[in-house]
Parts: sequence; structure tokens; C-alpha cells
Amino acid sequence: QVQLVESGGGSVQSGGSRRLSCVVSGITFSWYYMAWFRQAPVDDREGVAIIYKNGTASHVDCVKGRITASRDNAKNPFYLQMNNLKPEDKATYYCAAGNYNSIHRYHYNHWGQGTKVTVSS
Repeated sequence: QVQLVESGGGSVQSGGSRRLSCVVSGITFSWYYMAWFRQAPVDDREGVAIIYKNGTASHVDCVKGRITASRDNAKNPFYLQMNNLKPEDKATYYCAAGNYNSIHRYHYNHWGQGTKVTVSS
């Protein structure tokens, strides 16, 4: 059974940092594209970053320079390091695994339960 479990969410002040982790079981995650998504209460789930099978990552423009996805040599867990957080980063963050080189949520079929990040101004 495939499981993805996020942790590390919580409350942080604007400008602060938070590191999210995602532990994956039931799949060889180096065979998959791994991604981070987020969803604010009234918004659609949006992609934040994708980690490619070779371990490199790319990020959506609105988080570049502040938020970094990483994986340590195909080992569990993989991470989302978030620095200089802004109120608009407040959301539930999800990790996901899929078979497509895509940051679109419909291309991911394995999801974690989410971890909530609150950013206060």
C-alpha cells in the first residue's frame, strides 16, 4: 500500500521559516516524480515544486528563491524548505507521487493527507 505522510506544518510569523517532510512507503520513490502542492481554503490545489527522478527540482515562479524542494540521494524523506514566508503562503501543503513530468495535480495519483502551515503577519 502506498503511503505518503507529511509533517512539519505549524504556525510561523511572516518572514519566518518552516521545513516540511514527506515520508514515502510502498513505492520506490526514485522511480516517480515527487511534488509538493498547496491549497488555501478558497483556492484550487496548486503545484509548488516538482522533484525529478534524478533528484533535481524546479519550482513555480511565486516561490522561487524562498521555497526549495529537495531529496537526499533517493532516501526518505523528501523536503520542502520554506524561508521568508509570507501570509499568502498560508495553506495546507501536500506531497504527491506521480508518473508524469508535470506540476498539474491531475497527473498525481498518490497523495499525503496534508500538513497545515499558518503564516501570521
